[in-house]
Amino acid sequence: MTQNVSPPRDSTPKVSPAGEPPAWRAVLFRADVRTLSLLGVLAVLIVIGGITTPDQFLDTRNLQLVLTQASVIGVVTVGMTFVIISGGIDLSVGAIVALASVWATTVATQEYGFGGILFTAVIVGLGCGLVNGVLIAYGGMVPFIATLAMLASARGLALQITDGRTQIVTVDGVLDLGERDSYVLGVPPLVLVFAAVTVIGWLVLNRTTFGRRTVAVGGNAEAARLAGIDVRRQRLYLYLLSGLCCGIAAFLLIVLAGSGQNTNGNLYELDAIAAAIIGGTLLTGGRGTIVGSVLGVLIFTTITNIFALNNLQSDVQQIAKGAIIVAAVLVQRRTASTT
Repeated sequence: MTQNVSPPRDSTPKVSPAGEPPAWRAVLFRADVRTLSLLGVLAVLIVIGGITTPDQFLDTRNLQLVLTQASVIGVVTVGMTFVIISGGIDLSVGAIVALASVWATTVATQEYGFGGILFTAVIVGLGCGLVNGVLIAYGGMVPFIATLAMLASARGLALQITDGRTQIVTVDGVLDLGERDSYVLGVPPLVLVFAAVTVIGWLVLNRTTFGRRTVAVGGNAEAARLAGIDVRRQRLYLYLLSGLCCGIAAFLLIVLAGSGQNTNGNLYELDAIAAAIIGGTLLTGGRGTIVGSVLGVLIFTTITNIFALNNLQSDVQQIAKGAIIVAAVLVQRRTASTT
């Protein structure tokens, strides 16, 4: 009598028909290389700062300042990363930060204390994000046009509220967050908020259905719709998320500056987009990382700090940022063409 014997299992990893590893491994490899590259760039900048101005750059207070300044634009960049991954863009983030900061620092708002300022900043950010989301998702407007209109409107309203004047914050609870006595183990509270937003953003993007839907919409909106994803609602939620991040960033800026001004958040939209791009987020959507975007923010902030300590003009800083953006886009195109 014969006995059926099953063939031995092949313990070798599965490969594609062409003999290549699975696609997901290639994606992870590229992500790891990109992250290590960004960490390498940041390390080089730290070395340059330490060599050119060792007494100033490596001072604890200066490093705390770099992280604090990165926190405001960093929170904005987290929201921007989600929007870009979905295939959209938000040119209004800087103007929303300005509007939220001045609305939250009016005399009437400050009468409600710490909670009133925080609540107002967040609600204004969410309100602006809601308008953007409705116009884009349900109004059929191109994200570039809708957010450009919001940029102009929010800046104009911020100027109207302040009448061109700086609104000084008088609430002690808000001002105390910017004092060294409020630091936790030497870490400023603003940095802790930034870290919390980063962790939450990473978890939402990588560990939730919302994150997977965001990537799907950015990769192929029609295929996502056929798969049962409500694309319009997802886009609405993403612009609400961007507005929420702007509201949080506005509150952090109020703490940092101790005031509200209509010029707050100037060029934040460009800095956030640039940080996301050099972090590996594709402008065409479908791919991006929160970690890469945060590293992009730290790189730009460190460059600005090094240039300031070396008394270099702001125009040189902008040229350097522009060169970095161009280099990052060229690397993205080269990577995309080889995959």
